[in-house]
Amino acid sequence: MVAPHLTTGSAGEDAATAHLTAHGYEVLVRNWRAKQLELDIVCKQGDCIVFAEVKTRSSSGMGSAVTALTVPKMKKLCKAAQLYISQNNLWDTPCRFDLLAVTKTGTEYQVEHIQDAFELSQPVGGGNTAWQPW
Repeated sequence: MVAPHLTTGSAGEDAATAHLTAHGYEVLVRNWRAKQLELDIVCKQGDCIVFAEVKTRSSSGMGSAVTALTVPKMKKLCKAAQLYISQNNLWDTPCRFDLLAVTKTGTEYQVEHIQDAFELSQPVGGGNTAWQPW
């Protein structure tokens, strides 16, 4: 038997993927992994690569999905994005980080899509990085 939070998380990612597809995004890969790094959804909007982090919460607890994107998580996402970009030779491709905050109410999933949820300089503590100018 699968733990309830894993089922909710998977259904939240399904809802986020459906939302992105319905809004014209091309989903390239879901649940990309390399060692301890993970990207929930990697997609394209036009010429831009979008690293979409999905946070799913039930309406009855665990706080807001938006507040679940912590600085340590952002740092890990940046490392994962760097590796993905390197492996796919996308250094000259514009990229951004989006957050899809999914809230489960009963059997319904509500998706809040926040584009440019954070900038690279926020979690890394710098700016003007050599690997991406965003």
